[in-house]
Amino acid sequence: QVQLVESGGGSVQAGGSLTLSCAVSGNSYRRYCMAWFRQAPGKEREGVAAIDSIARTTYADSVKGRCTISQDNDKSTLYLQMNSLKPEDTDMYYCARTLFSFGLRPCRLAPESYNYWGQGTQVTISS
Repeated sequence: QVQLVESGGGSVQAGGSLTLSCAVSGNSYRRYCMAWFRQAPGKEREGVAAIDSIARTTYADSVKGRCTISQDNDKSTLYLQMNSLKPEDTDMYYCARTLFSFGLRPCRLAPESYNYWGQGTQVTISS
């Protein structure tokens, strides 16, 4: 059992910054992947960033250099720090977690690989 609750969304001007949070509760396997995804109406869900249980990170090309994914020391909260935001970043953002890790491979940014999902938090970037 894993529960994920996102927060921190809102409206900001283009070029600004925003940090999203995802509170993690419930028990799960020690090895896992967690990730942030985003989705606009009528569009496919796309991966933004992922992190595994030994802190290896994976980023989508579209956000490299602008986003940082991280966890608290106790791993109870997942974060996504976003900088230099663009109107194209406007989306519903979701956090997600796998049942287990991908072994020696880094975390994937494929929605079908994730088993638990939060309810989403809206991010709107104005220009």
